[in-house]
Amino acid sequence: MPVLLQIDFPYPGPWGAKMTADFRHMAENISVEPGLKWKIWTESRELGEAGGIYLFETLDAAEMYLEKHRERLAAEGFVKINAKLFEVNVELSALDRAPL
Repeated sequence: MPVLLQIDFPYPGPWGAKMTADFRHMAENISVEPGLKWKIWTESRELGEAGGIYLFETLDAAEMYLEKHRERLAAEGFVKINAKLFEVNVELSALDRAPL
């Protein structure tokens, strides 16, 4: 069953194109994570937060990635990391055109 991982953390910027340039190396690294189907990068200047929504093939893959990513973010100085794991209801999601 697919698993959705939601992560957000306080982030002071940069935003937009500068964030893209600064984190391209991380995006390339994340793209080859075992079990990752996709990631949507999120950013909110108003809330001062960044993060992502991920879809993994299994709970094990999501949990392994979360542990690795927490360590990577902590090494970059981001320590207040919020994370949630959700099982995906495939049938209902497919009715609403989810990219599963």
